[in-house]
Amino acid sequence: MIINESLRLYPPVVMITRKLKRAVRVGKFTIPSGIELVQPTLAIHHDPGQWGNDANLFKPKRFSQGLMNATRSPMAFLPFGYGPRTCLGLNFAILESKLALSMILPRYALMPSPSYHHAPIVGITLAPQHGVPIIINPLQ
Repeated sequence: MIINESLRLYPPVVMITRKLKRAVRVGKFTIPSGIELVQPTLAIHHDPGQWGNDANLFKPKRFSQGLMNATRSPMAFLPFGYGPRTCLGLNFAILESKLALSMILPRYALMPSPSYHHAPIVGITLAPQHGVPIIINPLQ
C-alpha cells in the first residue's frame, strides 16, 4: 500500500507520449496520424475525479482493498506506463522497494527533518528539488 501510494503521488514517469501511426476517431473528433499525444500521468494520479477529494494527500489505505478498488478507473494508476510498452523495470523497481523497506523499517524509525521543504520538480523523473532530509533513529 505504501509503495503504490508513493508511486501514485510521485510517479517515476510523469507523462507518457505516443505518436499516432494512423488517424484515430475519438467521439466526434478525428486525430490525424503523426500527431504526438501526451498522457499526463502526474495529473491523472492527482485527479480528485479519480481518487476523491483527498487526492493530494498521502493515504496508503486507499489501496487496502486492492488496486482495482483504490480508484474509479483501472487506468488511473499508471506509474510505469501501461500495455505492451510498460516500463521493463517495473517488477525490479517494486521488488527493490519492498526489499529496502523490509530491511530498514524493522530496525529504524524514519521521520522527515524539520528542515524538509516539499518542492517536487519534474526532470527525467519527478524528484524532490531540495532532497529529502530525514531523521533516522534506531528502534530498541
